[in-house]
Order: sequence, then structure tokens, then C-alpha cells
Amino acid sequence: MRQVGAAPARGQAGAPQRQSPRAQVYRSDPAPSRLKYRLERLMLTPLFRFSLRFGLPFLIGVGGASWYFSYESNRETFLGAIESVRDQIESRPEFRVDLMAIDGASEGVAADVREILSLDFPLSSFDLDLDEMRGIVAGLDAVKSASLRIKQGGVLEVSIVERVPVVLWRGLRGLELLDETGVLVGPAGTRAAHSDLPVIAGAGAETRVPEATELFAAAAPLAGRLRGLERVGNRRWDVVLDHGQRILLPEEGAVQALERAMAMDGAVDMLSRDIAAVDLRLAQRPTLRLHDAAAQEYWRIKAIETGEKR
Repeated sequence: MRQVGAAPARGQAGAPQRQSPRAQVYRSDPAPSRLKYRLERLMLTPLFRFSLRFGLPFLIGVGGASWYFSYESNRETFLGAIESVRDQIESRPEFRVDLMAIDGASEGVAADVREILSLDFPLSSFDLDLDEMRGIVAGLDAVKSASLRIKQGGVLEVSIVERVPVVLWRGLRGLELLDETGVLVGPAGTRAAHSDLPVIAGAGAETRVPEATELFAAAAPLAGRLRGLERVGNRRWDVVLDHGQRILLPEEGAVQALERAMAMDGAVDMLSRDIAAVDLRLAQRPTLRLHDAAAQEYWRIKAIETGEKR
């Protein structure tokens, strides 16, 4: 008889019988899922990796900062902390400026510089705008160029190159000093204070200073008699000498015409005679104008020579 619950019989050679499909064990598929596959493919993209490493932290940081500074109390606290740190740095001794030194300027210009800058020392170097201050100093008539720097020891050094006056200009406001380019240097005061400088006058004379300096150089032989140059009609120059003598120069080639007049004077001592003016406006026809007494004497001599009575 068969016993209930007995083990199933084995085949020959002791081999186990085949199990039913329900009794089989299922193993996991080694292939990745579709979502995992897409994530792995996405991680291989350089732009995605860059966004994940840098973009996402940046967005989080910006968002957090925006949220923090959205409260006015937080903003005031942050700005107050920055201002406190800044004050501590600016008030340190190594950033303090105690005095100002002006180099290359005369006493009058140095006094003007101190007046227009009007600095109340000691100051912090952070409170000084050197570019703006340089523009203010360079705006003075007598200053050609200026540079500012802060030296060790808390010294503000102002280096100035002054304009050198070369002529005196007699304008509507009196005598004024002009440099070689015609830029105003300042008022001259009196003629005696600048007796070594020549004088120019007339409408537009201040705009033709370079030409005037050339004319003064050409008239060097008459330095003892030269009174100045006068601009006539803003077109040409007259050389004014003592005793009322004048040399009338043309509009073009004035320097060359004056050099010819100097050569004539050196040859025949022309300007030492009783001549009122030498007219060189026509290069082919220079003209001498005599004083009234000299003209009458000339005609008297001519009458004697020709036998006429005057």
C-alpha cells in the first residue's frame, strides 16, 4: 500500500523529476529601466552636467539671497555692517592725509590752488577724488598742466606746470598775459611789472600770438625802439616804434616783409630818418611816408633843384 505524504518517487539513477512551471524561480533582468537609461544618457550631456554643478547652486543661492534681502530689516543690517567695516578701514592711520605740498608753482598760483581746493586736513585718502581735483587745478588760467598723488607719510603732492607768458595783450580789460599759444595766463597789473615782455593790441591780436612772436624775433634789431604790434582790422599787423613811426605789414608774408625792412634799415639807416611810416603792404612797391615838416622840406629842396618857387 502507498503511504500518504510519502516523497515522490525518483527515476532511475536518482535524478529528480522536472518541476512544474509554477515552481520555477524568476531572476531580475540585468538591462536598465527606461527611466534609468534616460537619466544616464542625460548625465552624459556636458550642458546638463554644467547646469547641475554650477547653475543649480547659483539659482539656489540667488533665491536664498533674494528671500533674505526681501526683508527691510535684513537689508539695513547688511548695509550697516558694510558701512562699519568701511569706516574702520578708512579711519586707519595709513590712509590718513595730513597736509598738502605744491611743487612748481609761484606763490600766487600756490595760494590760488589752496583756495580753490579748500581742504580741511586731516582727511582720509578715500575721501579725495584726485581726478576731479586735478581738473579743478588745471582750470586755473596760469596752470598749463597738473598732477596729484598721495605720497607716503600722508602728504598730498600737487605738481604744477605753469604757463609762461610771452606777450602782453592790451584788451578791453586792460593788460593781460598770454602764453605762446595765446592762452590767457592772468592779469598783468602794470606795464612796469612786465617790462621785458612785448605788447600786442588790436582786434584779434590774442588769436595770432604765434605769428606775433615771429615778428618780434624778426624785429630784434629794433628792440630798443620797439613799442609793440597792433592788429589792424583783424587782417594784418603794424609794427609800432618810438617817435610815432610805424611799419605797415601785408596780410600775407608779414615776417618776410619785416625781414626785408630790417635789411633796408641796416643798409641805409632808413628808420633813423624823419619817416612817419614804411608801407610794405605792396611787396612790389614799398612806400615811405614822411612827417609833415620833413615833407615840406623835401618839396622845398625839390623846388630849389628844379628852379621853381614855393
